[in-house]
Amino acid sequence: MRIAIIGAGVVGSLIARELTKYEAEIEIFEKYPDVGWGVTKANSGVIHAGYDDEPGTVRSKYCTHGNSLYTKLSYELGFPIKRTGSLVAAFDDEEVKVLEKLLDYGKKNGVEGLKILDKYESLEKEPNLSKMVIASLWAPSTGIIGPWEVAQAAIENAIDNGAKIHLSTEVKGIKKANKKVLVEVDDRDYEFDFVVNASGLWADVLAESAGVKVTPLHPRKGEYILLDQSDLVRTVVFPVPSKAGKGILVLPTIHNTTLLGPTSEDLPPDWRDRNETTAEGIRKIIENTKKLVPSINLSKSIRTFAGLRPENDLKDFVVVKEENMVNVVATRSPGLTSAPAMAEDIANWIVGLRSLKLNKNFNPYRKPIPRPYEMEDEEKEKLIRENPAFGRVICRCNKVTEGEVIEAIKRGARTLDGVKLRTTAMFGRCQGSFCTVNIMKIIKRETGMNFEDIEKNLPSSKVVDGVLR
Repeated sequence: MRIAIIGAGVVGSLIARELTKYEAEIEIFEKYPDVGWGVTKANSGVIHAGYDDEPGTVRSKYCTHGNSLYTKLSYELGFPIKRTGSLVAAFDDEEVKVLEKLLDYGKKNGVEGLKILDKYESLEKEPNLSKMVIASLWAPSTGIIGPWEVAQAAIENAIDNGAKIHLSTEVKGIKKANKKVLVEVDDRDYEFDFVVNASGLWADVLAESAGVKVTPLHPRKGEYILLDQSDLVRTVVFPVPSKAGKGILVLPTIHNTTLLGPTSEDLPPDWRDRNETTAEGIRKIIENTKKLVPSINLSKSIRTFAGLRPENDLKDFVVVKEENMVNVVATRSPGLTSAPAMAEDIANWIVGLRSLKLNKNFNPYRKPIPRPYEMEDEEKEKLIRENPAFGRVICRCNKVTEGEVIEAIKRGARTLDGVKLRTTAMFGRCQGSFCTVNIMKIIKRETGMNFEDIEKNLPSSKVVDGVLR
């Protein structure tokens, strides 16, 4: 049986990996030059506990279970996860009532360990929290990850188990022909027995091209500020949520920085590529996060960016299952958290529908890129003896070595962002000011590419214009 997965974000990549557990030909189509570069690339990286989702919604069905699957998944696929816990901070009696509502939602959704803390318990958990706090909701199962790292790891494991990926391949439409499904790209049509549409911001458009009616999507933009600071907060700090969403957060990242954001701005349906930051958005982030954590030091800011999330009028996920197609639409927050549970559910449904047999050769494990900076001395010395490139530091901010850059290239990186999102090089305080040229030299040496062909990310992002001498 031939199955196409459209979209190599965290949802599509985990579905692809789940399906390689069975005897089937899996092909993944991704319009960007690398995996996890769409909705997955620019979000908060929070593994939500599941108390914010109204019981009975599709979100509530997947979120808590998805959270519980991440510990095993991180062990098998070798990506880091930290269970930091989270606090929802309340500053008046009306907000405390919202905490009680969230506590009730959480209990109905099966979230364990939820507790409303008083002022002093809240400050004990998070000393830099505003002293104006009067209570908070504590959720110990909340965690943080690098979202793109999940997609990278899942795709690598899927490929190791027989899947095939088509990068820089935009699907233009889907057509049903008898019992087959045609996936249309620029140069040809591919024929499959089954298609999974997990194309993020464009999932509604592709669904409708196949004759499937879904609630239309529009982009919701979230802007962020990244701080070069590792000790500002211990936990993920939320405000009390509103109709606009979970609010503007202060949170530690998996790579020892601090993230402020996101804003929440609904954009017109035809603005699905408008991810620029704005002065108003940055002002809003600063104003709201300083209410939560007054000691934020904006001189530590090293980057601002924005991401787009697929939103619909239902404010819920839409999963439409058909005889030869599944459309996964509106995977807005908590889509990252829900992805493992969605992948499990969708794969199980396809397996039952088509009576797929287990792949006896399936290997669930994927080795991550070695990171000498995180190793004990003895382990690090052994690695460097075996491969001296792991002893040559390329990125001084994050202590990334030449060996890590080479390994990233071996795993598919052909752009600066491809290296960055696999190694954290260019992610630190200098944002690549010192290491970019050396990384370009390594890419040139390892791939045979010319300097003028190396891109930051997309084909329109050439780093140099030509050679002077």
